[in-house]
Amino acid sequence: MIDYVGEAVDKLITIEAKNHGMPHGILQPMYDAARKAAGNKPVTMTAAEGLMKALGKGDVVFIMTGAGYEPTMPKGESDGPPGAASLARILYRGLGAVPVYVNEACHADPIIASSEAAHLMVKPFEQARDRHLGAAIENAPTDQSRIPAWVHEIYAKYKPKAVVAAERLGAGANGIVHSATALPLTGPDAKFQGCIDIGEVVTEANRRGIFSVGIGDHGNELGFGTIYDTVVKTMPKGDQMATVVKTDVVIPAMMSNWGCYGIEACLAYLLKKPQLIHSPEMEKRIVQACLDAGGLEAMYCTTEFMVDGLDGETSMACMQFLSNIVRKNLEPADAGLTH
Repeated sequence: MIDYVGEAVDKLITIEAKNHGMPHGILQPMYDAARKAAGNKPVTMTAAEGLMKALGKGDVVFIMTGAGYEPTMPKGESDGPPGAASLARILYRGLGAVPVYVNEACHADPIIASSEAAHLMVKPFEQARDRHLGAAIENAPTDQSRIPAWVHEIYAKYKPKAVVAAERLGAGANGIVHSATALPLTGPDAKFQGCIDIGEVVTEANRRGIFSVGIGDHGNELGFGTIYDTVVKTMPKGDQMATVVKTDVVIPAMMSNWGCYGIEACLAYLLKKPQLIHSPEMEKRIVQACLDAGGLEAMYCTTEFMVDGLDGETSMACMQFLSNIVRKNLEPADAGLTH
């Protein structure tokens, strides 16, 4: 049977709308490769099904996000935290999971603000776990040498059953994390300050057989190692900026937020609870909260109501469209017909 919901969602989130200064024609080849890796099935639905299988009530899911650094975006950007918060919200409300945001401290403010705007409070882990009061947050050490021990510690503490990375950058073949334009973010030639490579959180999930999802828009994000050869061929300077870190499912999208929203829509469909999809009005509140907390729009480094160069209203419309896709496919076949 054709997966009409997954097909429609995948098509919507991979619409390419970029200015002439950005790489064009990149999403389709990356999507084709991601779909092939997913057994030729819609990638958003594959991710949603995997998360439903992996997570039950009280299970921890790591949600990683955060991109952008000093001096241009010291607290990160508006792509990533809103999507992470929206996905955390439905995993919490729909599956009873305990979302734990895993990130760098510099990105914490926009993540917390986005989550609270999505009506998902960020609490101490014990409260989130034992009293089902929302999500928790784990900030990485600011010293790269401490990351291996920290990864071991958080797996022992939280015992995650799934890991999702959205707009979270990963290291390339040379061990260096790069921007989408191949500027080094780590290493001796780093062009920005403060980036810590926490991709080992995902590689540890892979070693342990824990279900993982990677979401991104250019191929330098965690998970795109799954389609590494395609990113190298497709992206300018792809051999430099492409990450080698793999996930079980990888989702290329117009922006990482939309990839998260696509999984959210598929989860709502699988749960038969379309009301769990956040509304366009909530989308506005979430993005604005992210911006107000310092998560700048990345294309122009501005506080304007935008994400990745697109008006915020475009993301609001995306949520309306996703909601309609789910609701229409859950309606009885004869709904609205007159005889």
